Amino acid sequence: MQEFGSPSTASGSIEGNSYSETNQPYVQCRDLFKIFKPADLEVVALRGVDLDIEAGELMAVVGASGSGKSTLLNILAGLENPSAGQVRVGHRDLLDISDRELVLYRRSEVGFVWQSTSRNLVPFLNVSDNVELPMAIAGIGGKERRERSMELLAALQLGDKARRMTGQLSGGEQQRVAIGVAMANRPPLLLADEPTGELDTQMAADVFGLLGEINRTFGVTVVIVTHFPGVARYVDRVVHIRDGRISSESFMQSTFQRSLANVEQEYLVVDQAGRLQIPQEYLTELNLNGLAVAGLEGDQITLKATQPRPKRRPEE
Repeated sequence: MQEFGSPSTASGSIEGNSYSETNQPYVQCRDLFKIFKPADLEVVALRGVDLDIEAGELMAVVGASGSGKSTLLNILAGLENPSAGQVRVGHRDLLDISDRELVLYRRSEVGFVWQSTSRNLVPFLNVSDNVELPMAIAGIGGKERRERSMELLAALQLGDKARRMTGQLSGGEQQRVAIGVAMANRPPLLLADEPTGELDTQMAADVFGLLGEINRTFGVTVVIVTHFPGVARYVDRVVHIRDGRISSESFMQSTFQRSLANVEQEYLVVDQAGRLQIPQEYLTELNLNGLAVAGLEGDQITLKATQPRPKRRPEE
């Protein structure tokens, strides 16, 4: 992939690559809650999420519909405010940020790729003009916009399609343009919400490969929300969200079995409050539903179901 320059250093922005020199994670979420209150209802989308993301990391967030993964991404993008907790991106505290700083953050420090191309692209602009639009909004001059757009489209293997209308492209090509739009102002953080949801398996694999190439070439931190099976093959880490909490994390690890193939290894996550989510299949197998007795045996924690519920001791 052809390199097209260093990350944005506009006033108020974060230099994503230089932040990796610090000892702090680039993204830090602590005890993050998000509660929606439509009408008289109360829906808890996030329930005390703790999450660290290192500068330059390529990671995916997976979970069932309604688990809270897109809500988490929207908070990192500055599109929604959490109900409680702490969230920092680089040097910015997203809960203590002025309106002007939030505009700068969205414009230059974070790029966002939506699932639907209708939200990513302007249909009456050609490919090059779509990529140049965020730069124009940021006040970048015409000559620099054109040069940067040409370099970026070449890196995305779309240089020969710069003057085409987006409707003339395939779904995979449209998502590549969308990535170009998100990267136009050289943000240190790239967020993608189901970027392959409307693509077939081969096109989806191509998009994941491209996101990985961008991550490696430019050092940008990439967070992807997805349902794509086997996503662990394309990222450094997979975070699993269930019922608004991080339940586990997965990594690809080498094994000497099955012809030296890499396998996905999943680990349960214990948060700062000592909470963890036990996999549903374990709960079913052990009939754990309600009270359980916890014990410590050597270096292992044991859980045993208590059936029925203990009765209250009668008064004497």
